[in-house]
Formats: sequence, C-alpha cells, structure tokens
Amino acid sequence: MELQQGRRSSQHRCARSGDTLHAGLVVTLLIGVWYAQALEVTTGKVHFVEVLNGSSVLLPCTYSSCIGIKNLYFNWQFKDNGTMVKLCEATITSEGVEPRVMIYHMRVEFVGSSKQNNISILLHNVTFEDQGEYICFARNYKEKDRNHSATYTLYVVEELKVVDNTLTLIIVSVLGGVIGLIILIMVIKAVVQTVLSKVQEKNKECLVSSTGNDNTENGLPASKADSKPTPKA
Repeated sequence: MELQQGRRSSQHRCARSGDTLHAGLVVTLLIGVWYAQALEVTTGKVHFVEVLNGSSVLLPCTYSSCIGIKNLYFNWQFKDNGTMVKLCEATITSEGVEPRVMIYHMRVEFVGSSKQNNISILLHNVTFEDQGEYICFARNYKEKDRNHSATYTLYVVEELKVVDNTLTLIIVSVLGGVIGLIILIMVIKAVVQTVLSKVQEKNKECLVSSTGNDNTENGLPASKADSKPTPKA
C-alpha cells in the first residue's frame, strides 16, 4: 500500500512539473510574439552625423509596428549636460493622420509624415552648443504605453575633414593594370595558338602534296607510290 501511494505521489509531482514547464513555454512564446509585434523606433543604420557649424542637419527617426498604432505619442529631446531639453512633441491619433506638432525650439522644424512612418526633424543654423545626443522617443497606446527610443549623436565641426584617397586610387590603379595585363596575355596566347594550329595544318597539306609529286616524277602513280610488286614464285 505504501509503495502504491509513493508511486502515485511521484506521478503527481511529475505531472505538476510537466504542467509548469508547459505553462512556462507558453508564456515565453507569448512574450516573444508580443515583442515581435512591438513598436520599433530607429534613427537609421548610422547613429551619428558630422556637420559644419552654421549649416542645417536632418535628425532622422522612423517607427514601425506589426499591430498598428493608436494615439502614438512622440517627442525629440536634446541631452544638454545631463539635462533633457524637449525640442518638440505630438500625438498621431491613427495611421495616416498627420500630427499637430508642438515646437519648443525656434531652430527646429518637423519634416516627418505619418504616411511614411517618419517623425524626423530638421535643425537649422547649427552651433557648437548643439553638439550632443538627440533622443527620438515614442509610445504606442496599443502596447499599453510601452516606451521606445533611439539616440542620434550630432558632431559640429569648423570644417569637414578631407579624406585622402591617394592610396586607394593607387591600389585600384595597380589592380586594374594587373587585370588588364592578364587579359592581354590570355588574348595573345589564344591568337598564337590559333596561328600555330593553322601553320601546322598547312604544313601537313604541303607534306602530302610534296610526297605525291615525288612519286609522279619517278613514274609511279601517287596512289601506288608506296606499293611494292608481288614477287613471282
């Protein structure tokens, strides 16, 4: 009896452990699906830019979501010596509806469009004080107001660095010359082989013709030049 009770207890524990594991896998899968559908905010493949003092610069930012958007709130902020300064903000009520953007900086211009999922801004007349990190922030109501952001770094310089491409040009020129030389050698080789083949064929024809002429001069037909008379018994 005690042995049977022990077996039942062990089976019960295994069943509970299996149920717990199954529930954990389901939860993990649901979380993975949820994150796959979550809002994504990006400033592009390159997260920094170098611009001239006094010029204008585009600060790019786009968003995407597999489940769509509703009351998508976004803003741009500048990290000024550890203090976050808000540059602009707006709410996109639904997909394709252009937002009414509130601008808090006189040199900032909103150039995005909800039709392209674009919330980029343009910063005019850049100064050295504008150098630093710019954060594009977004929050989608459909995702229970989860926060998303991407950072874009701005570097302001007096003059842009001139890249010396001399070494690159030399390497490209050398490679081009080597490739051209290889192609020329292959062409010459093909021409020589063709000429030699034709010369060999012509020599064979001349040899056959010369043999026929020699036999004819000796009073033998060319077709029987090499034949010997059969000795009589």
